Amino acid sequence: MIASTTNKKGENMSNDVVDSVSTLWRFPVKSMRGEQLEEVEVTDRGLVGDRAYALIEADTGKVVSAKSVKRFPSLLACRATFLEKPQPGRTAPPVQIDLPDGTSITSDSAQSDGALSKYFRQNLRLARAAPKNFTIDMFHPDLGKHGQPGKRDQVVDQKLGAALFAELGLASPVPEGSFFDVFPITVLTTSTLDKLNQLQPQSRFDQRRFRMNIVIDSKEPGFIENKWVGRELRIGEDMRLRVEVPDSRCVMTTLAQDELPQDTDILKGLARHNRIQVGNFGEYPCAGVYAIVTAPGTIREGDSVELL
Repeated sequence: MIASTTNKKGENMSNDVVDSVSTLWRFPVKSMRGEQLEEVEVTDRGLVGDRAYALIEADTGKVVSAKSVKRFPSLLACRATFLEKPQPGRTAPPVQIDLPDGTSITSDSAQSDGALSKYFRQNLRLARAAPKNFTIDMFHPDLGKHGQPGKRDQVVDQKLGAALFAELGLASPVPEGSFFDVFPITVLTTSTLDKLNQLQPQSRFDQRRFRMNIVIDSKEPGFIENKWVGRELRIGEDMRLRVEVPDSRCVMTTLAQDELPQDTDILKGLARHNRIQVGNFGEYPCAGVYAIVTAPGTIREGDSVELL
């Protein structure tokens, strides 16, 4: 759908109206369940408070991730919420972590590291900054002919964030010390979810499996985000994102959470139906896109979304 709009200089512009913001998600602790929000401030570092904390293995310095499904199978069953609203440019406020066994702890408690270590039976600490050598244990399930050779049912050391870009010799879109995997913002449309559920109705392609920051309502059929790479999205009046690359998916999409069952066919379905080129790095199963912030602002549920 094409709409004629007028910018602040009074110039007429024709843009593709994608539709509107459906849901917003922030994840205070990496790989734990997050908070669904009605509105949120966005800076060039992403949604304020997103991935503000993570668990770190005290013995190895590795960042704990649900991608390490064999060592941390219940990480996605933990829920993290801020005790007060995070503010731009300020240290993240404390979080409350609710564990599956009914235990609740707060990050500002002297007992928090001990309680988390006891629950996971690992020597852990809760941190506000990623180590310079940001590395996780990442499990690659067997995707058959669609999988990566040499990485089938294997756990590999995977650098992420600024450490990944340093290894690649590229400028990093995320600052050193942040817990983002690759880029600060993730976006998914209901068109992609609807298409996947149509193609593979025996699985539940629920938005919670994909842990996106912004889910956009769209009536256009198909994997429409694939065509957005290199373009900008305007959300509301002023906030803008530039879409960088498709979002390649991992084993986390297959894990159980809330009433959603574990389903290894989720990732296999993505590999069958939307395995596409990601930058210069090869073909991967994808759903949604990564983006960077080109104009900060506030996003609200129901905000209009235009493709510029």
